[in-house]
Amino acid sequence: MLSTVEHEELKAKIKQFSHQAAELSNQSVKISKVNRKEGLDLMRQARDASIQCQALIQELKKQQVA
Repeated sequence: MLSTVEHEELKAKIKQFSHQAAELSNQSVKISKVNRKEGLDLMRQARDASIQCQALIQELKKQQVA
């Protein structure tokens, strides 16, 4: 079971990765109009951030059940 501090830190990381994924996705859309390769790279980074965010959400849910 997570302590309150660890719980809040996990929630903060989730928020950070979520924000990062959204920002990278938005940048990708804008950049891809000019440079498709760079846009794809940004979208991959957005996907990676989203995957990390989802993993942390799953961890948070698992800890809440325990």
